[in-house]
Amino acid sequence: MDVLAQCQKWKETGEFQKIIDALEAIPAGERTPEMDSQLAEACSSLALPRFAKNFRQRTREAWAAFMAIEEELRQIMDTDKMHERGEELIAKCSSALELALDSPAFELGFNGEKYELILSAEGNRAKLFTLVYFQRHAPESVLAYWNVFAGRQPSEGFFLRAGEIQVQAEDVQAWAEKREEGISLTLFCEKLLPLMKENEDKMWWMLYTLTVQVLGEVSAIALISELNLAEEPKEGPSVRLSHLPQTLRDLGYTLWDDAQSYLDNSYIAYELEPVEDEEADWRLDIFAGSARLPVLINEYLCGESDTMDDYHKEGAAAGFLCYPLAGFRGEDRAAQILQFRDALQEAVWKQAGEDAVTFLGGAAGLYYGYLDFIAWDLPAVLDAAGEFFAGTDLTWGGFHVFRRGVGAVRLW
Repeated sequence: MDVLAQCQKWKETGEFQKIIDALEAIPAGERTPEMDSQLAEACSSLALPRFAKNFRQRTREAWAAFMAIEEELRQIMDTDKMHERGEELIAKCSSALELALDSPAFELGFNGEKYELILSAEGNRAKLFTLVYFQRHAPESVLAYWNVFAGRQPSEGFFLRAGEIQVQAEDVQAWAEKREEGISLTLFCEKLLPLMKENEDKMWWMLYTLTVQVLGEVSAIALISELNLAEEPKEGPSVRLSHLPQTLRDLGYTLWDDAQSYLDNSYIAYELEPVEDEEADWRLDIFAGSARLPVLINEYLCGESDTMDDYHKEGAAAGFLCYPLAGFRGEDRAAQILQFRDALQEAVWKQAGEDAVTFLGGAAGLYYGYLDFIAWDLPAVLDAAGEFFAGTDLTWGGFHVFRRGVGAVRLW
């Protein structure tokens, strides 16, 4: 396959950085005009993502597809007493969910009263924002029969098998240490020691899965910052993994059973050492801010974009609005800046619709202000922001994705 054909495939999957890397590896004098055109288009797409269908549209289509098959799913679950149609059930449900979600992980069940669709973030906090959005837009006709969850729910009596070995939470010792960034959890399971020598990754997966079943996935994401496996018991008091929820409560932590409630209350404040250069990269002038998804900021500052790329695959864009702060003066300057940011957020919500965007926090720099968000419908968000900027005294307002090495897009 020649390089242009490969670039076309990457373009179809939204992998624009691979196009740039491949074409920039070719000396400029050897690139054809078509290659230069592909390179320019890829660079532009990184700065201002374009989607055949954005996540707001994809969500509507996925739920419409689920509505068309949900009765059939219920019938299969009701009649498949021997669990012989599991693969068919998963395939049918996947065909609907994949219209919105990239490689969805999910479980189907019945609690005795309603059917359940449980969407897993697979331990990824960033993914939880996507699942909460998707969950919130479930149609009423679906909710009449189904409970839809973002994140696996706690489950009693859960067990896993490794060959002939059956393991449950009672078989695992746990040591929970309180750290600034969360809980450092160390687990020891004597039953699984042979597996640790043969396949440590599988053992890690099994013990993490047991932890999720005990705490629930949302609490595991919210509270556990580090998970270690021990080859022998640690010194100090331990608890059985099944008792970990109460242990965390005793340490003063809140357990979360609802993903949206957790995300709504997950803001953290941060401070940075600002760069006193007005020409430095965006955000390097920040001295204080708040965030609900710090990984985006950390990756941006490190020149990485894994989370940004994951959102891109589903038609969503993570970025920030940026604008100059030179016009804010006086003793109440800090209050003016916060009020402006709040007004900008409200204006975008009002015009684009609250289902077009999820705001993540904001920051103030020496020279610029920033409002961070995930856009589920990027054109609607940018149109609304541009109209707001145009009605202010600012000389300009812009948008930048959480990706270093690309330019900002001027909206006004």
